[in-house]
Amino acid sequence: MVSCNSLQPYSKGTYGYDVAFFEQQAMEMIQLKDDDSGAAVLISPGYQGRIMTSTSNGKEGQSFGWINHDYIEAGETNTKFNPFGGEERFWLGPEGGPFSIYFEQGDEQDFDHWKVPNVLDTEAFEVVEKDDRMVQFHKTFQLENASGTSLNIGVDRTITLLGIKETEETLKSSLHSAIDWVGYESENIITNKGENTWDENTGFLSIWLLSMFNPSEKGVVFMPYHEGSKEELGKIVEDNYFGKVPSDRLIVKDGMVYFKVDGTYRSKIGLSPERSTPYSGSYDPKTNSLTILWYSKPTTPKRYVNSKWGEQEDPLKGDALNSYNDGPVADGSILGPFYEIESSSPAALLGPKESMKHTQRIFHISGKEEQLDEIVQKLFHVSLTEIKAVFGEH
Repeated sequence: MVSCNSLQPYSKGTYGYDVAFFEQQAMEMIQLKDDDSGAAVLISPGYQGRIMTSTSNGKEGQSFGWINHDYIEAGETNTKFNPFGGEERFWLGPEGGPFSIYFEQGDEQDFDHWKVPNVLDTEAFEVVEKDDRMVQFHKTFQLENASGTSLNIGVDRTITLLGIKETEETLKSSLHSAIDWVGYESENIITNKGENTWDENTGFLSIWLLSMFNPSEKGVVFMPYHEGSKEELGKIVEDNYFGKVPSDRLIVKDGMVYFKVDGTYRSKIGLSPERSTPYSGSYDPKTNSLTILWYSKPTTPKRYVNSKWGEQEDPLKGDALNSYNDGPVADGSILGPFYEIESSSPAALLGPKESMKHTQRIFHISGKEEQLDEIVQKLFHVSLTEIKAVFGEH
């Protein structure tokens, strides 16, 4: 293990600690930085252009991404999946069903047979272009889905450190000068490089972005939803991925879904494209830090991939937005802990040479509670006081 002394003068949990850690591992890393504000993003080309972490206040500042330091330092790789961590990684859907790219044709879709494709797990993405505020990656590869269809895929991924103009436009708020913040965008494009159309008969893909953050005892994810009848819009929230989420961990009221993300109980929720909005967030009262995620949700109805393992009623009826809270599995072991917010593109039903783009923006904002409350109220029409008290914890 990396000793804390060897990474001094930065303590674990700071951005400087994580930069020093990867330097010690002799891993190629790319930093996007604003030297004036201290905002920075740390990116790994070797992990598919993954954003490992970010900070709003230089090397002394809080490191917002969850990183599996022990696993990375061990230097071993697993043939199923390597939990390196990182606060935004590029994946593809669907995970399960007839067109899954995580199960081979004919295999039962259970954990024993589940495997993340190497190109989404251990292979590097090529750096095409970079400067102090932007880096562009590319990868071309082939995958076979669970129906035996071969898919030729091109990926272009561009990460940009955002300035104040784009940030205030996205947050629909003016940021107080005393606030520390970092914002970045990832633009992800997949292209059908083959000669056959991706369709309902042979299979299709989706862009899937998963963001891993550090949990907190009183951490809360909040996701606004479109109100309306179940007959019109369907179920408000899918809450039965790993067994039904207990009522003391999931509260739905007044157009908002609240989900406890304390890293102690393995659970997951999802919002359909009919219910979800382009925004979601999380708040950690312990560090007084606010995270806001925006993604490019289409304004017209689209079909989304179903990632449920095994048989499916409709492979094109899945979630647009998800959140996961880590916790112990049956044998008591735990991967993290961490929590995730995940966004997906619609299904990429693409003809030859056609492309689809999915964009995500993440903001971490720290400051006085009243300053953060102004942003939350303007964007989500709810107060931080309500968010903090929703699970009976003040």
